[in-house]
Amino acid sequence: MNDWPEDGGYGRGNANSQPEGPRRMSHVQRPQVPQQPPRHDQGYNPNFTQAQGSGYDSGYSSGQVYGGQQGGGHGTVPPQYAPGPGGGGPGRPAPNWRKRIKVGSIVLVVGVLAWGIGTYAWASSQMRNEVDLSKVIERPSEGDCTTYLIVGSDSREGMSAEEKKKLHTGSAEGKRTDSMMILAACSSGNTMVSLPRDSWVTIPNFVGSESGKSYPARGGSKLNAAYAMDGPELLVRTVEFNTGLRIDHYAEIGFAGFANIVDALGGVELNIDKGFKDKKSGADFQAGTQTLNGEQALAFVRTRYAFAQSDLQRTKNQQKFLSALANQAATPGTILNPFELYPTLGAGLDTLVVDKDMSLYDLGKMFFAMKGINSGDGKSMNMPISGKAPQNSLKWDMPKVKQLVQQIQNDEKVTVESDR
Repeated sequence: MNDWPEDGGYGRGNANSQPEGPRRMSHVQRPQVPQQPPRHDQGYNPNFTQAQGSGYDSGYSSGQVYGGQQGGGHGTVPPQYAPGPGGGGPGRPAPNWRKRIKVGSIVLVVGVLAWGIGTYAWASSQMRNEVDLSKVIERPSEGDCTTYLIVGSDSREGMSAEEKKKLHTGSAEGKRTDSMMILAACSSGNTMVSLPRDSWVTIPNFVGSESGKSYPARGGSKLNAAYAMDGPELLVRTVEFNTGLRIDHYAEIGFAGFANIVDALGGVELNIDKGFKDKKSGADFQAGTQTLNGEQALAFVRTRYAFAQSDLQRTKNQQKFLSALANQAATPGTILNPFELYPTLGAGLDTLVVDKDMSLYDLGKMFFAMKGINSGDGKSMNMPISGKAPQNSLKWDMPKVKQLVQQIQNDEKVTVESDR
């Protein structure tokens, strides 16, 4: 293509002798690039280029830069973001706190449930469900309350010679009942009834828990002899036969387990009305409120020779301490704190012997029932006594015993009083 004029353009020959003068060349029009409107999207600030001073070409001023992807060798300005609040960095979407709180709550609930289920499974595996109440024969009918036979044995199982000496337990072989009490958990109010170990009762006919053989009644004897003869099953059979009250659950703990639970709780606070000493149990207490460790607690519940009422006073002390123990153990501070809960469960569950049908839930109900008695929601008493019996034992007041049992069976408020 030739853009030069046709009428004698520059460089053509000419017949004139004079050289040609300069000629005007036609202006070549550069193709115009369409102007791009300023981009105001994506947080672009239209006043941005105005603040940059001079020296930039019109392509930049119109919102374009060279070397971009657009036609004519121009590109768009990269997206600019408005400053965040307070002139900070690039702005971000506001956090959805409602969603975060919801998700966090779900995670927390799932974690707590997993911890609770894991703890329950572990604790259940530690329980010793060894007593088979199905072997107890001729049982009374069930009542409206849940009843527990709680036994403290003098078992030295698992104790070293040093521990036996420290806890003043002696070294007798086997195990015998050191304390026995019935706990009735009722909607009308909980009742704890201590059964003196020297109570004179009839040991009825029974089926041996190990041999399966039938044995005839043994006649009158002290209550703790039943346990020595055939263990927990015969003890339950004897209590049911002499009271007419069905026992739903059985729980037994030995010396070492008792002391370990108290120590795991950091001691148990107790108000002792009158100070006393006893060389055999190792007791040495002043009157007043004090915190008992495991060794002291065991001495407190075992002492009987320091009291004029002997075994009757001891059973009262046992009730008082167990209620205080339950009051301290069955609290949110212990149950919800793994640093308190695991040591407490670990200290007692492996030495706690219960019946085969007793669950961890049942055990918890038992502790809360004892706690209710300590807080005044219930009644604690000794089995009503009418006088002495053979072998320096204690005779139950049977009319009162019958009335007491009837009130428990019918879930009525217990009004029976014990004179001792």
